[in-house]
Amino acid sequence: MDSAFENFPLFKGLNKETLRIIKPLFESCTCHKGIIFEQGDPAVYLYFVIEGSIDILYKPYDAPSISITSVKSGDVFGWSAIAGDRAYTSGAACKTECQAMRIQGEDLRNLCIQHPQTGEILLDRLAESVSTRWQNAHTQVRDILTQGILNTS
Repeated sequence: MDSAFENFPLFKGLNKETLRIIKPLFESCTCHKGIIFEQGDPAVYLYFVIEGSIDILYKPYDAPSISITSVKSGDVFGWSAIAGDRAYTSGAACKTECQAMRIQGEDLRNLCIQHPQTGEILLDRLAESVSTRWQNAHTQVRDILTQGILNTS
């Protein structure tokens, strides 16, 4: 995990002391093909993708799940765990086996309180990493609406 951690885009350029504080909070994990967590599951971990591709799924109450985006190596998912939500607001599924690191949301929140400067840096970098994600949403929602119209005609 050492090289994956230090080479992860979110941590590049951080000084050794900052890395020393952050690193013990992370654990390596393998995400097998299929569901990692479902929308509504308890929001425990924030995940950092080392290798692989993961679909982020949203299930409207009156329609099938849609893939709202895909995340790949260098991306982060499971935001609900650090946003203070009790449950994930979307699901996540692996297309193939994936390698990741994860941190408990509570640990990251505590880090931000105990080390505010480090917390500021991480939160800024995390916010930047999610800002370009919402692709293909229009097409998928349009397909759902079209199917809804066709099914009621």
